[in-house]
Amino acid sequence: MSIKENYQFTFIKENNNILDFKLLDGNTYAKIMVLEKDIIRILFTNGEKLKLDKTWSVAPGQADVPLEGRDRLDTSGFSLPNYEFRQDDDEFIVETSRLKIQVKLNGFKISWFYRENSEWENFANDRQTQAYNFDDSLCQDIVHYLKRDLNEQYFGLGEKTGSVDKHGKRYRMQTIDAMGYDAEYSDPLYKHIPFYITRQKKTGFSFGIFYDNLSSSIFELGTELDNYHELYRYYQAEHGDLDYYIIAGPKVKDVTRKFSWLTGQTIFPPKWSLGYSGSTMSYTDAPDAQVQLNKFLKLCEEHDILCDSFQLSSGYTSIGNKRYVFNWNRSKFPSPKEMVQNFHDKDVRLCVNIKPCLLKDHPLFNELKEKKMFITNSKTEEPEMAQFWDDIGAYLDFTNKDSYDWWKSQIKEKLLYYGVDSTWNDNNEFEIWSKDATCQGFGKNKEFELIRAVQPLLMMKASYEAQLEYNPELRPYLISRSGSAGMHRYVQTWTGDNRTSWKTLKFNIKMGIGLSLSGIYNFGHDVGGFSGPAPEPELFVRWVQNGIVHPRFTIHSWNDDQTVNEPWMYPETLESISALIKFRTKIIPYLYTALHEAYDNYQPIIRPTFYDFEHDETTFEENDDFMLGESLLVASVVEKGKREREVYLPKNTDGWYDIHTGKWYEGGQTVVIPAPLSYTPLLAKAGSILPINQAEATFATKKEDERGFLLFPSKGKGKSSYKLYEDDGLTNNYLHTFAYINVEMGADESEIQVTIHKKGSYKLPYDQVTFHLPENEQRKLIVNGIEQDSDKGTFNYKLN
Repeated sequence: MSIKENYQFTFIKENNNILDFKLLDGNTYAKIMVLEKDIIRILFTNGEKLKLDKTWSVAPGQADVPLEGRDRLDTSGFSLPNYEFRQDDDEFIVETSRLKIQVKLNGFKISWFYRENSEWENFANDRQTQAYNFDDSLCQDIVHYLKRDLNEQYFGLGEKTGSVDKHGKRYRMQTIDAMGYDAEYSDPLYKHIPFYITRQKKTGFSFGIFYDNLSSSIFELGTELDNYHELYRYYQAEHGDLDYYIIAGPKVKDVTRKFSWLTGQTIFPPKWSLGYSGSTMSYTDAPDAQVQLNKFLKLCEEHDILCDSFQLSSGYTSIGNKRYVFNWNRSKFPSPKEMVQNFHDKDVRLCVNIKPCLLKDHPLFNELKEKKMFITNSKTEEPEMAQFWDDIGAYLDFTNKDSYDWWKSQIKEKLLYYGVDSTWNDNNEFEIWSKDATCQGFGKNKEFELIRAVQPLLMMKASYEAQLEYNPELRPYLISRSGSAGMHRYVQTWTGDNRTSWKTLKFNIKMGIGLSLSGIYNFGHDVGGFSGPAPEPELFVRWVQNGIVHPRFTIHSWNDDQTVNEPWMYPETLESISALIKFRTKIIPYLYTALHEAYDNYQPIIRPTFYDFEHDETTFEENDDFMLGESLLVASVVEKGKREREVYLPKNTDGWYDIHTGKWYEGGQTVVIPAPLSYTPLLAKAGSILPINQAEATFATKKEDERGFLLFPSKGKGKSSYKLYEDDGLTNNYLHTFAYINVEMGADESEIQVTIHKKGSYKLPYDQVTFHLPENEQRKLIVNGIEQDSDKGTFNYKLN
């Protein structure tokens, strides 16, 4: 029997922007769901019922989804645009104002088209020699084959190693504790983000594809060839339904923002979360841990290291040489409340490590076992035991409401009660490999593999709710290592337990860009490297230089040689490290506004240079640069012994300024700039207006806040603007009490015109701002119509 006869679909009905089809000779059903003019969803089911009828990833423009998940067929939140459909013989056509799909009903093979003006342009096609696995003739899993073009680039997949362009690679989407990973080659890692962007080099058109599936999967993007088929790429998942969204650009940045919107709002944490956060496993592993932690505070003060928080590693939970979540080791920590208060007295918050697995001899293990609160083995009905740290244990089942509520109560009673400020959700990859593992599924038992990636997501959701319920006025701040699409609604994250090397520094940058393009905006890397040897002094400084320009800035380690990564670990670099951390504090207003833009407008904070300069094809070449927000080009040094840095400046009409030297450069060229150990090489796009905290900060006075603006005007005529966001930085009052400082700048050959005004109800903690012009700028500055008197390029202006 031919493929044509085997896979013939017929149209059944249309209702509420959903078109239904059925395989004539089989039990496969298909849906085309027209959600936006530029987003169409394809869903296949074996039978009329879904294997998983809920989603926890899709939350269009929303802050959250219900604990039990969002109905997978729920279309609320989408605009559900007008569209047309028709059938022409063996072809079915669906068309919005922007997207058109042509479906060959023999095999349901789809061709995708986009229209920006008048002509339809084909941008993607299913493989013509069987694209789907309707009868398990390809394998036992669900699959989707697309045609592959050698002129395509692939970006995203969340947290993945290697180059930014993933074409020619193969990746597994499976959460695993990959301590000491190779940042160029290791796979899989910690997160489950089954989304990537395709860009066509010839046309510049980009689109995204998101597979809403929580089981382990494979993305084959060009390592595989088969003589019987054209060039192809594919997605393959172990369980669930084939449910995918096509998100049309036309640009990369359009796809990224739409995917971020599709999966929900980025959490807006307190301002202190952007400060330097100290951490090391060594302190809490020490027998006198509380003494060691108090010593850390004293050393910060002694060396004038500005520190806003500390991440308390899991050693505080130890009994013997093992770790037991929610247990305080009173030998190491005689008085947790007193310790927390000591940190608060120095205006340093505490983030405390928690893990979702209880070892078999945990004091509470049997109690939870009796209450059936663990993921279980369907054959034995006993807890599914798995390797965890130095023993075996059982993972909590967060699809069991009792487990979920127990977790929240433990956070409140064992952590928040003592004054702890934040939860650090760690080792939450849920490494269970038994095919017999099952979850309670909120009353509908589910195979673990079907919902594998939802467990870390629900863990962080429970932690988020516990913090919000305990302190309703305060914005929750949480950290999580593992997670899936939608995790950004609850937490800040990092790229896991990296290994100390120059290569890691280089490829962590690329890994972060993959996260950003996949809608995960608030992240960083373990500065200095988590595992391996101590970083040499030069490498440590370069890592700090890179770390201070990420939303999450944490120096963290568990070095093989028993050393500790600390700001003062090398006397010869201490001055540079202290200055770099102070510079971090200086640019917090810029970072905080960028964080608000991530929350409010779905804009990434860390961006590849091609994000804002897609018109410049050179920016798509592999490089080690990135943009911080829309204005700052970061040229981190990732090679040993370098004191200068070659950097390509994207084509920008007004050029670029080195913010440290004030030197101006024309865009569209490669230049060599100074790269000393004392600062991070940074270039500002001409026309930029950068807010700073210009208070002379020390450890004792780090709360002081004075506002300044670094102005980088066009060399000739030009106009630009910037909107600074301000609120109290701590409470949920930001929902209704905030302010914007709007600054507009115009320049010509003789003068620089600036207008500044405030809008909003928040009372600013300052009544004066200072404007700073680049060195050698001779044009006069006029602010709100008044010519300003300069003191070496610095202008003080009284706000009304």
